[in-house]
Amino acid sequence: MNLPTTSTPQNRNRTTAIGLGIIEAHESQARYYSRQFPTIFAEARGASIWDESGHRYLDFFAGAGALNYGHNPPQLKERLIDYLRDDGVSHSLDMATTAKIRFIKRFSDVILGPRKLRYRLMFPGPSGTNAVECALKVARRATGRNNVIAFTNAFHGMSLGSLAATGNGFKREGAGVALSGVDRMPFDGYLGAEIDTLDYLERALDDSGSGINLPAAVVVETIQAEGGLHVASDSWLQRLQAICRVRGILLIIDDIQVGCGRTGTFFSFEAAELDPDIVCLSKSLSGYGLPLAVTLVKPEFDCLAPSQHSGTFRGNNLAFVAAHEALGFWQNDELSEHVAARAAELRARLEDIATRYPGLRAQFRGRGLIQGLAIPEPGLAECIAATAFSHGLIIETAGADSEVIKVTPPLTIEAEELSRGMDILTAAVVEQLDAKTPTRGLI
Repeated sequence: MNLPTTSTPQNRNRTTAIGLGIIEAHESQARYYSRQFPTIFAEARGASIWDESGHRYLDFFAGAGALNYGHNPPQLKERLIDYLRDDGVSHSLDMATTAKIRFIKRFSDVILGPRKLRYRLMFPGPSGTNAVECALKVARRATGRNNVIAFTNAFHGMSLGSLAATGNGFKREGAGVALSGVDRMPFDGYLGAEIDTLDYLERALDDSGSGINLPAAVVVETIQAEGGLHVASDSWLQRLQAICRVRGILLIIDDIQVGCGRTGTFFSFEAAELDPDIVCLSKSLSGYGLPLAVTLVKPEFDCLAPSQHSGTFRGNNLAFVAAHEALGFWQNDELSEHVAARAAELRARLEDIATRYPGLRAQFRGRGLIQGLAIPEPGLAECIAATAFSHGLIIETAGADSEVIKVTPPLTIEAEELSRGMDILTAAVVEQLDAKTPTRGLI
């Protein structure tokens, strides 16, 4: 992209204002991120993104987890260009194509085989909510039961079935209809560190007076990304799986945001040594931000008849091509080791912020390269994120009340870029605290 070199700041600001005015005039008010990051982005590479005026931003958002390998990873980009130049099939519904077969084989060889996991791949549609909808449908049909257990602060998608399993009240209100078929249970730590919330789940399942019918499935995130970076312990997840196994309940792991390496291993549940019945993947599966979702189903539960779950965009061959190349990151442990190193650096910086600025009353949360700080003062996390953006850092908030500063850089980020981004975040914290408390000695 040819960045402007002679236009004045006033002209550049006017151009941005015109562009955002077009958005304001014509796009639905339901838009969100263009409000959070009010500029016009034009170019992106690695962990950086530039707006039309040439201003560079470090990206600690990574497409809400869809860009684990950064913007325009070169090896994926070149393979896509070659495929398009060779007139490769672009759209194919769920017909067999070379691109699809190559992806399936490599996923089996690189991901499933070495982990001794046995799944069939279902391509339910382009996004994560499609993967969850498909998983719920499979579980209900396989067991003959209707109800599903989901957890407090969960986020599973915005279509009706997955929204019913989502905890956020504001998002649920958007449905406009009653959301049914799901019972809510407390996530790990929801009632305090000293209480094992699975005691309540197990009691409710075994008590005929609880009002909780035996469910078809339990759907759970190992880390509640949108819900506020709540991390389930390995022991809690292992006990949850055991509860399901004894009662013939299918265990669905929603790995849409924290899978594909976000925690350091390809699946987030590997540390807990789980063997889920169904796994939902999307976001960074294509590795290039191209829409691709997969529902992994154990063969004994692969019960939907042909066309019983269909969709026009189940055959995104460009996404298959990119995903095939992205799996190259997982042929050895190099990326996992890189993530572990960056995760340790990120945690140290976040904990340093919490310690140095007790006025935040911040609590560290997260694991791998999805970490953050929960800040109890209403609106303060959002103000910090907005200030960071004004200084060149794109960062998101999470949690039911947007109370968590959520740091999700590309997995491939270098140490210098991570450090520079954390310097900006630290400065944004200081700026907001200074605005609240002019006398620095009181912070």
